[in-house]
Amino acid sequence: MSDLSYYESRPGKLSCTTDVAFSFITDLRNFGRFVREGTITNWQADKDSCSFNVSVIGTVSVRLIEKVAGKKVVYQGDALSKNDFTINVDLSDSSFGPADVKLYLNADLNPMMKIMADKPIRQFMELLMQEIENFRDWDNLRE
Repeated sequence: MSDLSYYESRPGKLSCTTDVAFSFITDLRNFGRFVREGTITNWQADKDSCSFNVSVIGTVSVRLIEKVAGKKVVYQGDALSKNDFTINVDLSDSSFGPADVKLYLNADLNPMMKIMADKPIRQFMELLMQEIENFRDWDNLRE
């Protein structure tokens, strides 16, 4: 029996506007630029999907399933050979300059897997938020 586990990042601040961020994150060829070197192998991507290997999980596949211009992007992912997670990226304009961002991850985990995965998922969410906040090359889209 599996349960939907819900994870929420802390709010983050981008170094660009919502429109620039939206254009960048809706092309999954850019996603690999948020992953630290040596973390994944076998990176493959096109505009709407990507796949890669993570040593403890195996092959992970991610695809774009929803986008609301300048506001929201939703990805669905497979790991451990099943559809088992979504990542929502919520963007909002800030009255003080660059855009705000928040990440949400929903994962279909059985109780034992949740115990084992809880800390790594929380660490992943924080690491991803740090990489997104520190990123400065938003205008340089991959083709």
